[in-house]
Amino acid sequence: MPHFPMDSPDSVRSLPARRSVLGAMAATAAAPTLLGLSSPASAASAAPLAQPRALPGGGDLGPNVIVFDPSTSGIQAKLDEVFRQQESAQFGTGRYALLFKPGTYNGLNAQLGFYTSIAGLGLSPDDTAINGDVTVDAGWFNGNATQNFWRSAENLALTPVSGTNRWAVAQAAPFRRMHVKGGLNLAPTGYGWASGGYIADSRIDGSVGPYSQQQWYTRDSSVGGWANAVWNMVFSGVQGAPAQSFPNPPYTTLDTTPVSREKPFLYLNGSEYRVFLPERRTNARGTTWGSGTPRGTSLPLTQFYVAKPGVTAATLNAALTQGLHLLLTPGIYHLDQPIQVNRAGTVVLGLGYATLIPDNGVTALRTADVDGVRLAGFLIDAGPVNSSTLLEVGPTGASANHSANPTTVQDVFIRIGGAGAGKATTSMVINSRHTIIDHTWVWRADHGTGVGWETNRADYGIRVNGDDVLATGLFVEHFNKYDVQWYGQRGRTIFFQNEKAYDAPNQAAIQNGSVKGYAAYKVADSVTTHEGWGLGSYCYYNVDPTIVQHNGFAAPNTPGVKFHDLLVVSLGGQGQYEHVVNETGAPTSGTSTVPSTVVSYP
Repeated sequence: MPHFPMDSPDSVRSLPARRSVLGAMAATAAAPTLLGLSSPASAASAAPLAQPRALPGGGDLGPNVIVFDPSTSGIQAKLDEVFRQQESAQFGTGRYALLFKPGTYNGLNAQLGFYTSIAGLGLSPDDTAINGDVTVDAGWFNGNATQNFWRSAENLALTPVSGTNRWAVAQAAPFRRMHVKGGLNLAPTGYGWASGGYIADSRIDGSVGPYSQQQWYTRDSSVGGWANAVWNMVFSGVQGAPAQSFPNPPYTTLDTTPVSREKPFLYLNGSEYRVFLPERRTNARGTTWGSGTPRGTSLPLTQFYVAKPGVTAATLNAALTQGLHLLLTPGIYHLDQPIQVNRAGTVVLGLGYATLIPDNGVTALRTADVDGVRLAGFLIDAGPVNSSTLLEVGPTGASANHSANPTTVQDVFIRIGGAGAGKATTSMVINSRHTIIDHTWVWRADHGTGVGWETNRADYGIRVNGDDVLATGLFVEHFNKYDVQWYGQRGRTIFFQNEKAYDAPNQAAIQNGSVKGYAAYKVADSVTTHEGWGLGSYCYYNVDPTIVQHNGFAAPNTPGVKFHDLLVVSLGGQGQYEHVVNETGAPTSGTSTVPSTVVSYP
C-alpha cells in the first residue's frame, strides 16, 4: 500500500487517500433440515446408523474460540486482552473467534485487530444485541487504515454509544449480517486513508459515511443513506442505495444481485451448535433476515469434523471421505497434500481466519465438479515451495450444470508472501460452471517479509475457466502478470478492485509481447459474452515510476462483451496508464491522482 503524507480532513474529499457428541451417521444421513418446513432436530435422528466412524463429528471448538453469554464476567477485559495481542500483529500467528450467545450485552467496545472475528450465535442478528460498538480504527498505524486487513463482524445487532459505529477497514474485512441501529463510519479517526471494503446482508438504520474510503462494495442490504463517494462505490440489491451516477459521483448501482447465497454461519439452537446454510436467491434485494427467520437449511455440528491446528491433511481428507463436513477452528494448518472435497453439498467453514499453508508445493484445496460445495471463512497462505495453484474449484474440463445449486467461495482469502516467502503460479482457478465468488482478496504481498519481484513470485491471481461464473466483490492485487484471466463464457463481475504490482523493476519486466504491461483484468479473445460493473485498477510503480501500463482492462471487441463504469488511477504519478480498456479511455494525468473513466464499453 502506498503511504502518502496524511491528508487533512478538509482535503479528504478532493484528494482521496490510498489505501461433543460423537456422530455415527452414514454419509446418506447428512441431509440438512429445512428450517420452517421440517423439524429442526438433527437430520440424522431418523436415519439408520452405520458402523462407528474412526473420526468423530462435533466436539469442542478449541482454545481460540471464546464464547460469551450475557452473564459472563469480565467480557470487556477479555476483548481488550485479545485486541492488545492482535492490534498490530499483521503477520502474526494468533487467530481468534469471539462468539456471543443470544441475549443483550451492555457497555461493550469490541476493538478488532488482525485475524479476529466477532459474531453472534443467533439465527438473526437481532437475537444478539450489543449496546455498544464493534470498532476498527487505525491508531496502530498512525491513522492510516489501508492495512486494516483480515478481521470480520457477523450476525450482531449494534446500538453504538455515540450513535455511529466506526469500521475503518481495508481488504479481507467483511461486515456480514449486521444490524447497526445508528450510523456507520468507514473512515479512521482523523479521516486518514482507507481502502476497503465489503458489506453484505446487513441493515444500517442510519447513514453510511465512507469519507476517505477509496472504494466499497455493498450487496443485498439496506442503508438509511450514503454520505459520499471517492473513486468507486458499487451497490447491488441495496435498499436505500444512491442512484446510478458514475462517474460524478462515482456510484454504480444495480437494483438487484442476479444470484446470491449468503455465507454459512454457526449458531445455537438451544444448547446445540448448528451451521446454517442460507438458500440461493435470484434477483436478490435487501437482507435475508429482515422478515424473520432466514430461509435455508441447517446441519448439526455432529456432522462436522471440528479441526484443530496440527491436524494432518490426511485426517481432514479421511473425515471428508466419511461424509463429514469441515469446521476449521482458528489457527494455522500445514498441508502436505491437498484437501480434496468430492461430495456434493460439502461445507468447509473456517472460524477466526483459520489459515491453510501448503508446505511442499501442493494445492491447498480442490473440489470435484459437484453441486453445492460451500467454501467460506479461511485464508490460504502460499508456502515456500512454489504451488502451481492454491485453490481449484472443479477439475480441468469441468462441465456439469450447477445453476440450481452452485458452489460458493465466500470470504476465502489468498496471500503470497508477507508472512514469509511464498510462491504460487496461479492462486485461484475456477473450473466449475455457475460458481459464485462472493468476496475474496487474492493478494501478492507488497510489504512484510518474503517480498520481492522474484521472492514471492506469483504470475496470475484468478483464472476463470468455467462458464456462467459470477463474482461479487473481487479484490485481486499485485501479481507479476495478469491479476484476473477470464476464459469462461457468460461471466459476470460486480465490483473489482486492483493494484498492479508495485515492485516491477523496469518496463521490460512487465512487457507483454508488444503490449506495455499485463492488464489487471483480461477477458480471453475466445469469449463472446461477458459483463462487468464497477471495475477499478490502480498503478503505483514506485521502483520505476517511468513504467507505462497500456491499459487496466483488455477484452475482445465484440458486442457481447460489455463493461460499465471502469476506472484507472495512477497513484501520485508513479507509473501511468495509456488507456482504460483496450484502446479506449484517456491516459492518466501526470502526478494528479485522478481517475480516468469509461462509463460504457463498447
